Amino acid sequence: MTEKLLQYIWQFQCYNTNSLTTADGESLQIIYPGQHNTNQGPDFLNAKICVNSTTWAGNIELHVKSTEWLSHKHSEDKNYNNVILHVVWQDDMRLDLPFPVLELQSKVSKLLLSKYDELMLAGTFISCEKNIHQVENLIWIAWKERLLVERLQNKAAAINAYLTCNKNNWEETFWWILARNFGIKVNAVLFEKIAQSLPLSIISKHKSQIHQLEALLFGQAGLLEKKLQEAYPVMLQKEYRYLKKLYALQQLTIQPHFLRMRPANFPTIRLAQLAMLLHQSHHFFSKMKEAVSVTELRLLLDITANDYWHYHFVFDEESGYKEKHLGNQMISNLIINAVVPTVFAYGLHNDEQVYKDKAISWLQELAPEKNNVTAGFELLQIKNGSAFDSQALIQLKNEYCILKRCLECAIGNKLIKK
Repeated sequence: MTEKLLQYIWQFQCYNTNSLTTADGESLQIIYPGQHNTNQGPDFLNAKICVNSTTWAGNIELHVKSTEWLSHKHSEDKNYNNVILHVVWQDDMRLDLPFPVLELQSKVSKLLLSKYDELMLAGTFISCEKNIHQVENLIWIAWKERLLVERLQNKAAAINAYLTCNKNNWEETFWWILARNFGIKVNAVLFEKIAQSLPLSIISKHKSQIHQLEALLFGQAGLLEKKLQEAYPVMLQKEYRYLKKLYALQQLTIQPHFLRMRPANFPTIRLAQLAMLLHQSHHFFSKMKEAVSVTELRLLLDITANDYWHYHFVFDEESGYKEKHLGNQMISNLIINAVVPTVFAYGLHNDEQVYKDKAISWLQELAPEKNNVTAGFELLQIKNGSAFDSQALIQLKNEYCILKRCLECAIGNKLIKK
């Protein structure tokens, strides 16, 4: 038995409530089990019980064993002054307390405990995969919506931290988030640091000159330090040295990663595309949040790196001709991971539901993401029909399944109580 499971049993009244008695043999009726408290203090607040013929109102504390009241030193904590009932799995010692004790271990179904143990011990992709199809579709629909909103709220909290750093400047904040996502996972931190080292006040002075934007981005990434041969990178190198001195820029110490990457994802290509996006855009976040469709968002992100990169993936190494468009999949990833969370955060921050609704509707329009998590759910025939679904499933896997939070999951909850 764990305290989390005991709290679950109490909260959802998953025990035999007939003819309850306290440890002292007094008759006990649970009128209201209380509201689950996730903060400091007793586990359930504002409960109501009837002992013999007397009605009590107050708080309820739960422990696996009675003696945990002593080991946790609750008697010395004023937060526990209004406790009216001590609910325990095992009453291992009779304590001199001013309120009754209820022992539950003989009142809970062994089948429920068995189902819980099965979920906790499962070593499969998700613990409940054997019985997952017993859960009705309506529960899945409601749970996915809750998961998605929870994921977006978590991302909004991180975005708000950026916003605070930027003194409520949404354009600057979006620049950081956009750059991070251009770096994909491997170079995400580096690209974010580049954006943080180059405020839009500097970028805006050089927007009309693509080579100056590239000089700033490549220079801060440390890609203009070695001896270069071709005229274009040599020119970028000279430009960066001038701009670095002009703005007293501190070059980053993080090195870009190239290993085991497809050439289209090389940091050189992604930085060149990011530079072109900066070159072609103005008040970028304002345009993004006012877009009315995914099609409009795609048009805003539809860019191609400058001509030098048609024949290169890295400096000084010529390759066959290939225009370096920002591909459809990359554009979708940017919408899902940069645009949608920031527009949702904007709506949450300013209490404007229209932006939150818009962000969620864009996810419903976008094709689902394909990764190890979504592939695992698809093998179980769990619907993954849009980015709305894939984002919800990623949240489910990462924040519930991996952490074995089955008791807090609508699917696990339903299966345990079935």
